[in-house]
Amino acid sequence: MKGCLKVDFNKENLPTHIAIIMDGNRRWAKAKGMPAPFGHREGAKTLEKIVRYANKIGIKYITVYAFSTENWKRAEDEVKSLILLFQSYIDDYSKRADSENIKVKFIGDMTAFKPKMQKGLKNCEERTKNNTGITFNIALNYGGRAEIVKAVKEIAKDVEDKKIGIEDIDEEIISNKLYTKGEPDPDLLIRTSGEMRLSNFLPWQLVYSEFLFVDKYWPDFSEEDLDEAIIEYQKRTRKFGAN
Repeated sequence: MKGCLKVDFNKENLPTHIAIIMDGNRRWAKAKGMPAPFGHREGAKTLEKIVRYANKIGIKYITVYAFSTENWKRAEDEVKSLILLFQSYIDDYSKRADSENIKVKFIGDMTAFKPKMQKGLKNCEERTKNNTGITFNIALNYGGRAEIVKAVKEIAKDVEDKKIGIEDIDEEIISNKLYTKGEPDPDLLIRTSGEMRLSNFLPWQLVYSEFLFVDKYWPDFSEEDLDEAIIEYQKRTRKFGAN
């Protein structure tokens, strides 16, 4: 049956927060003789399907790497097509997310986008902010090092304004300056396409996450693949540095 392996999850050991690096859209399209935008559109369909399924099985948070600060370096035509995809998709998706009780948030520096797109992102967040199902974080114009630099600057300003002392700075204060403030760190990171690197994604938050690298392109990732990832996660023993 699609999206339902004949294996019962341990409900006490479901990952609370799953992070995903959705890699391989362009290579998937190229393998089919299609242009990159086709791969990105199909990848968006896969993402919606996976988030819906994650919500159904009880995952509380999912964070996906949609567009990095480095992605601006790609070919101009591809970047334009990606931005247009985001703009056209978000307005439409916010309605479906709202009807499915999904809370959508965008993490990253949104000031790089045009006002019309920024307005669409804010409207989507506003429309879904009171939903109580899965929190769906979409990383747009996101870079992990840039996020940490932003946090350091904000903490330095708080010290300058005498809101805190240098001796008060700890992991909690830093975490509370990140885009994921108030959310648990990811328990599981999934990266598709067989690549084995973080690519500047959530470097602070992923320090104790379990990593799973899947050797298939993102548009081919299915509910069954998510099932298998969770089952693999549940086989592991998380020690957080202890013996």
